Amino acid sequence: MSTEQELRAFGRLISAISGGHVMSREEAFDAYRQVILNLQPELQQGAFLSAHFMRKPSIEELSGAWDAIDTYDTAKVTAKIDGPVCDIVGTGSDPLKTLNCSSPAALIVAACGLPVAKKGARLVTGVSGASDIFESLGVDLDAPLACAERSLNEAGICYLPGEAFLQSGWARLIASMRFTTAFNILGPLTRPCGENNCTVIGAYAPEVSDTMIRILLEVGIESALSPYGMVDGKDPKEGIDEFSPCGPTRVVELRDGKIEEYYLTPEDFGVKPCRFEAIASGMSARENADSVLEVLEGNYDSSAADFFCMNASAALYCAGVAGDYRQGTAMAREALATGKASRKLEELIEYQGSAASTSVCS
Repeated sequence: MSTEQELRAFGRLISAISGGHVMSREEAFDAYRQVILNLQPELQQGAFLSAHFMRKPSIEELSGAWDAIDTYDTAKVTAKIDGPVCDIVGTGSDPLKTLNCSSPAALIVAACGLPVAKKGARLVTGVSGASDIFESLGVDLDAPLACAERSLNEAGICYLPGEAFLQSGWARLIASMRFTTAFNILGPLTRPCGENNCTVIGAYAPEVSDTMIRILLEVGIESALSPYGMVDGKDPKEGIDEFSPCGPTRVVELRDGKIEEYYLTPEDFGVKPCRFEAIASGMSARENADSVLEVLEGNYDSSAADFFCMNASAALYCAGVAGDYRQGTAMAREALATGKASRKLEELIEYQGSAASTSVCS
């Protein structure tokens, strides 16, 4: 714990931020270091995180916070793989709650031959996060990261729970927070696999897409997509952190050091639009996991399957494996129909299931 002088200095920083003070990158680095390392009382940590987010962090501040997370809180796995290594993740906190999409999309992408080092966490504001889904599907969230590393290198996919690779700070905070903070933006931007060079990161609001892509440009990601999906008939402010099969999707794309904004429709993916109810979240993590299994095990002609394939397509396009979104969707559909995506789940469980730590990774 900090000294009385350090406690008071942090308290003054909270007051200053509440009054509009914008930190330098170095100042933000130090402030988030203190939060991550639990050097301040929980009351001060919560007050700081809330005040900073409500004041709307600058790109410089968020870059400093990212530096702190990467320096003090991110365990690493190594991909011994030639070519791109992708990630698919969302911020959560989106107004409309859908079936978990990035998890099955990651399996489909890996089945198409693109290695995926997928991050995730337990639920923040919805029914289930990626960790809840993968746990329901048989992944052991307590398996050593060595199992994930081996899974990535031998099966072409791994799941990296924030609870495992961000143990000292972020995982502690996310377990108790039920409100949105800068960590909702920064968590999906962490890089536990240093070879990860392309990523699809869904945003809970359009302006968050812009922010995350600008940060990714700062930290050296080669290509990235950040979608904010909308639903026809609903307020555009009520959206999803995925590519939407229910209406237009605003996309911010980073490629070759340049940032571009554009809009896509389900038809651009070769997908028939659907009603939101067809992809809405169930009432529990188990129910959502069962919906994922239904698609993997044969329910390919469904709105949920279209939803998953659209988002898998985006990763394939982002990595350059597919030439466009329509081609990526066709590749994703084939991976489902041939059973390759289902087998990827089996391989993932082989390396990261409950028996892995005593057999495969021993």
